[in-house]
Amino acid sequence: MSNLSTGSKRLWRTSPLTYIALILAVISSLYPLYYMFVIATRSNDAINDTPPPFSPSGLFGDNINRALDNETANLLTGIVNSIIVSSVVTVSVVLTGSLAGFAFAKLKFRGRNGLMLAVVATMMVPTQLGIIPLWGLMQDIGWYDSLFAVTVPFLASAFGVFMMRQYASSAVSDELIEAARIDGCSTWRIYWNVVLPALRPAAAVLGLLTFMQTWNEFVWPFAILTPENPTLQVSLSTLSYAYYTDYSMVFAATAVGTVPLIVVFILFGRQIIGGIMEGAVKA
Repeated sequence: MSNLSTGSKRLWRTSPLTYIALILAVISSLYPLYYMFVIATRSNDAINDTPPPFSPSGLFGDNINRALDNETANLLTGIVNSIIVSSVVTVSVVLTGSLAGFAFAKLKFRGRNGLMLAVVATMMVPTQLGIIPLWGLMQDIGWYDSLFAVTVPFLASAFGVFMMRQYASSAVSDELIEAARIDGCSTWRIYWNVVLPALRPAAAVLGLLTFMQTWNEFVWPFAILTPENPTLQVSLSTLSYAYYTDYSMVFAATAVGTVPLIVVFILFGRQIIGGIMEGAVKA
């Protein structure tokens, strides 16, 4: 018993250098965000101050109002469009990825390996190669300058299918599925009541990555949407002018656009931690 307690103490003993390194890493990661917020609360002249300012001022509301009043950027429309597109794409990618991952991992059907190989092969094709034909397709079906054009092509993800398949192979046991079938569960009910709860940590990671990627997407929305109907990233690029950039206004708009990412990170992060702890307790 004493040996066990001694080993436990050694396991939890941490060098002060580790804490110092972690603190420095946190400061390095958070300082750009804090500096962005500081400039967002000041006038544009503060960007050239030496040394740079470290405390916020009281102009955040004025900078936000100027960004919202900018008729060229359409910032409010961009925020609403990004929330709609990112939310729909995230939910769809998690559902389709978990469904396909469950099927590839646990269901036996003809051509399973070949189909999985085809899905993985699509990940090797650069996204940029598909922009021109996809743009022509959106024109042909009348989806130019429509949110359908930035949503529908991304409702499923090959990476999501591959990731969920790999996780389902190890997280969901064949015995559990067989027990559910003996109890009379259909395949859909097995997925919804047995498989999906077991995939919650991986689904949270996939949802977080998908939301961040969709929220930060710029090239495709810039190509297919007009300035009157932009996403957030297109709106932020419009706020920067060719010869003069009001950094306080741009940083204020960027700070507002960062809030949904922080909220989603907190929500999905709690799901990830909760799923890991639940798995540890079961083990």
